[in-house]
Amino acid sequence: MNGLSALSVSIGLIAGLATFLAVGPLGGVFLIWAATISWAAYFALGGDDKAAINTVRCSIFGVFVATYAAYEIVTISPDAMLGFPLMAAIIVTVTVIAACLAANIPALSAIPATVLGYSATFAYVLQTPGILSTNVLLSASWENPVIIVSVSLVLGVAFGIVSAKLAAKMTTIEE
Repeated sequence: MNGLSALSVSIGLIAGLATFLAVGPLGGVFLIWAATISWAAYFALGGDDKAAINTVRCSIFGVFVATYAAYEIVTISPDAMLGFPLMAAIIVTVTVIAACLAANIPALSAIPATVLGYSATFAYVLQTPGILSTNVLLSASWENPVIIVSVSLVLGVAFGIVSAKLAAKMTTIEE
């Protein structure tokens, strides 16, 4: 089987497994959409050991930065002089700039993974009712984005690694 076909089949098989886990035994503690983000980032960054490390490290960094930003947004005073929308925009602007500037540190150099982690976190906190609150953002529960989004992103990289290894075996078998 050629490489593209093998990778397509392996990604499909592992995606089926990921779906089973997300809607079955890991439901509520595993966000499949977040996993597919880091899975894709793993391949976009090279699909090797370095890509795995950079994707995990930087996407989780993005989760932490976004969770901090979310906390700051939640605590904006209702009577803020600049108003809520502008204050929220300023917080996001400053935290995104800081997250990207952190790429000057070699360990945080994979800006795409950082931004994807940041974006996944805001997708979760803005689209999931009740999550954008100080109680959740500071909790040690599975609802906390630092926990559920980070775990899901790490699982996505693991699925990427497994799908790459499976594709390599399928390519080797046929050739």
